[in-house]
Amino acid sequence: MKNIVLAMVMLMSITTQAQEKWTLRQCLEYAMQNNITLRQDKLQELSATEDRKQSQAALLPSLSASTNHTVGYRPWQDAGIATVSNGTVSTKVRKTYYNGTYGINTSWTVWNGNKNHNQVKLNKLYEQQAHLNTLQSANTIQEKIAQLYVQVLYTNDAIAVTRQSLAASKKNEERGEQMVEVGSMSKAELAQLTAQRATDEYNLVDAETKLADYKLQLKQLLEITGDQPFDVATPTASDEQALQDIPALSSVYEQALLTRPEIKNAQIDLQASDLEIKIARSGHMPTISMTGGVGTSTTTNNSNEWGRQIKTNFDASAGVGVSVPIFDQRKTRTALNKSIIEREKAMLAIEQQRKTLYQKIETFWLDALTNQQKFRSAQVSVESAQQSYDLLSEQFQLGLKNIVELMNGKTNLLKAQQNMLQSKYVTILAQQMLQFYQGSEIMM
Repeated sequence: MKNIVLAMVMLMSITTQAQEKWTLRQCLEYAMQNNITLRQDKLQELSATEDRKQSQAALLPSLSASTNHTVGYRPWQDAGIATVSNGTVSTKVRKTYYNGTYGINTSWTVWNGNKNHNQVKLNKLYEQQAHLNTLQSANTIQEKIAQLYVQVLYTNDAIAVTRQSLAASKKNEERGEQMVEVGSMSKAELAQLTAQRATDEYNLVDAETKLADYKLQLKQLLEITGDQPFDVATPTASDEQALQDIPALSSVYEQALLTRPEIKNAQIDLQASDLEIKIARSGHMPTISMTGGVGTSTTTNNSNEWGRQIKTNFDASAGVGVSVPIFDQRKTRTALNKSIIEREKAMLAIEQQRKTLYQKIETFWLDALTNQQKFRSAQVSVESAQQSYDLLSEQFQLGLKNIVELMNGKTNLLKAQQNMLQSKYVTILAQQMLQFYQGSEIMM
């Protein structure tokens, strides 16, 4: 009985989850955990961390133990090992023999022009860059999700407007049919009303198709498989959101310079190029290293016991090595010159990143500013067009206006409504992007 109840609870939970619509926040959080590009970037972070740890470990001495064992055969050997037992000398010839060696060795690079220390610093920078790359990918994905989500909201509201237009067209067509029956309208004029109704039906299907396509793109961006249910919550965006104050362009840009990962990444490139120059210059400097080791050996060609051989053959050594580069076929000079060139490229990359960032922010800022002004004008246009169309509809019902005037009024109203919706959602999206570039979360 308990199993049946548990199964029913799980089924109800799955059904509820399937019916739940995704908010923008849920889409963003899900993408941050499941997007394949982000997961690949996080793995690259782990790889960079391993490189940094390896370079730090390279500062320490290395230690290794080794042992070798060989068995040999000398078929024509005639000399052997002589032993004396009870006054009798006996000689034993061993044509098969066994040798064993045992050793522990260590080596340490004491100084190589600080190449190893600079390599640690360089790998730390690469580790930071890997993290910044992840943040940069996350920002790009969040922007795409926000753009698609706003497209869904806009298209959903546009569908509502198209449905209202279709309802009005059907009402006008029905009224036209009544007027044809009483002889106050020609069939040609009725055909125009029918064509208008068919056009609105087509526009509705087209808008619903676009809405489904935007949802599909959003689903694919979230890496949701085809068999998983997915739908988007469509909260109504208020007019107040579109009429919020727009921040100054300079303040958004200055804040973005401090927070955006692409700028920090370019700056780290410059720091890394400075370290690359130091590493390349270390090729002109000598390398000082220390070595040491202990070892022993045993063989069956010796009359001493194994333990005594281990002791008598024990050997220990220590040494210091100095390597001075004299001529390396211009490898060091080439590496140094290329590092200097890379530094110049890194400086240009910072300038280019700043320029690109400013262009993006300026585009969003202009979109917010101009579309907010369009939205204010569109609000007045919609109100005026609605009043005009309502009046035309009443006069058409009374036979005081012809079909052409009615259709023109309806077309003007629909165009004004669509313009208002478009300017409204473009403004909201641009405002959200400006806040996002300042370091705030995307909220809808």
